[in-house]
Amino acid sequence: MSHVKIWVHAVWGTKNRERILSKEIRQRLFQHIRENAKEKQIYIDSINGDVDHIHCLIALNADMTIAKVMQLIKGEAAHWANKNSLLKQKLEWADEYFAVSVSESMLNKVREYIRNQEEHHKRSTFKSEYEEFIRKFGFQHHG
Repeated sequence: MSHVKIWVHAVWGTKNRERILSKEIRQRLFQHIRENAKEKQIYIDSINGDVDHIHCLIALNADMTIAKVMQLIKGEAAHWANKNSLLKQKLEWADEYFAVSVSESMLNKVREYIRNQEEHHKRSTFKSEYEEFIRKFGFQHHG
């Protein structure tokens, strides 16, 4: 049996960065995402976000690709939210997402960063955070 655990910090936003995820909606959405992930054997260590995006610390297993996990989490969450009229308008995610590997030695730092999202975004927008990730991790920014 293979033993695989690859930590990934994933971030995705609402379509057009719409600020529609109130604290109450986020809590219900996070609870559903955790339950859905557990059913699909996806381990979510930490999840949090702000009005227009979500951060997730996920442990991938041997059978999971990042693309598959994002489809199962992002796509299913929007489907569930819309089916259950969680928001007044339709919940749609932006197509793109950000995902980067996390070493075991950095787990607590990433957990803390995710836990403090609301505080962090009193000082910084999601757009500036996203651009900082693009720079910090050496991604090419398109658009």
